[in-house]
Amino acid sequence: MYYVYLLVSDTSERYIGYTSDLRKRFQQHNRGVTQSTKGKRGYLAYYEAYASKEDAMRRETRLKDGRAKHHLLRRVSRSLDFLGLK
Repeated sequence: MYYVYLLVSDTSERYIGYTSDLRKRFQQHNRGVTQSTKGKRGYLAYYEAYASKEDAMRRETRLKDGRAKHHLLRRVSRSLDFLGLK
């Protein structure tokens, strides 16, 4: 399985990525191993699972571009509010 995910840092910065091991990747983000989120504590706000790597990569690309990202953020807005991360 492949996963597309949304991390939100404690400073409300957002990161969208994909991986084949969501648990390991989340730990890497929070340990500072990942350059893009180094020094920030992240919360897993959302994820989707795909059987195909290509589908996950395509979805990640769409989510990083305007419209799909906007819809995703609207979809999880209450969760982000609850965590105090909006």
